[in-house]
Parts: sequence; C-alpha cells; structure tokens
Amino acid sequence: MSDAQPEGDGRRADLERRFSALFAQYGASVARLAASYTHNSTEREDLFQDIAMAIWQALPRFRQECSDRTFLFRIAHNRGISYVSRRRLPVAAIVDEMDVPDMRTDPVAALVNQQEGEQLLDAIRRLPVSYRQIITLTLEDLSYADIAEVVGISEGNVGVRLTRARQLLRQLLQVQK
Repeated sequence: MSDAQPEGDGRRADLERRFSALFAQYGASVARLAASYTHNSTEREDLFQDIAMAIWQALPRFRQECSDRTFLFRIAHNRGISYVSRRRLPVAAIVDEMDVPDMRTDPVAALVNQQEGEQLLDAIRRLPVSYRQIITLTLEDLSYADIAEVVGISEGNVGVRLTRARQLLRQLLQVQK
C-alpha cells in the first residue's frame, strides 16, 4: 500500500488550503464589503456565507488573470449586487453599527471616535449602491484599476463616481451634525 492520496483528494486538499489562506488574508475585507450591502448583522452573515460559497465554487476556475484580492472582491461585489436586487432593499435605510474596538485608553475620545465612525458608516450606507461600492472598495485600498475591474467600469468612471460619492457623503454628514 502506498501513502499517496488519490489525485482528486490532493487537489481538494490544495483547494482547501488555498481557500483558507485567501480568507485568512482577505476575509475581514470581504466581510466589510458584504456589510456595505446589508442592513443588519443577520443579513451580513448570510451574504458573507453566500460570498464564501461563491468563492469556493469559483476558485478551481481562477486563472490568475488578476490579483487574488480583485478576484475575491469581484465575486463579493457581484453577490452583493444580486443580494440587493433580490431583496429590493431601500438604499437609504439605517443599519445597525459595526463593532470596531478602539484601542485608546481615553473613554471620551473613544466615544467620540465611535460616534464619528458610526456617522460615517451610516452616511456610506445611505449612498446609492453604485457610489457605496466605490467608496467601500476605496476604503479597502484598492487602486482605480482594481476597482474598475471589480465593478466592471472604466477607471475614469471610478474617479467620477468617487468624486460624486465624496460630495454626497459630505452633504449627508453635514445634515447629521
């Protein structure tokens, strides 16, 4: 008897390692992207699971024609758009806050920072989906080229949408004050 695994088992093990490595590196970013399309933690978890399943199914066909990150975000974006389309959710709905721990020791500064973060997240989630996705991907530090590839628009259009999204964000944040 040999210790070698059947070829199919070896490919599956490689795929599982690759999937785990991708989610170890980019899982938090994918979760934040999923959160930009949802309105509460339950929906966010459902969408994240849907995205993870779609990535698992697409991974064997990934031909390395773009970066791993772009590949994951493209799938997450497509699933997010499908999710919004299926649910027909109101774009301006207020969502629950994300728990982001503040490492500072000053409780007043931590509270102010938390409130400002919540206001920003609320304002981002009030944006139309086409602007929300650009802002979210920009906050994930994707380049215009990567964002264009993920969303399926030109780099110039990314710049235009980002400018408009920033203008709307400023307006929304001024109204909140």
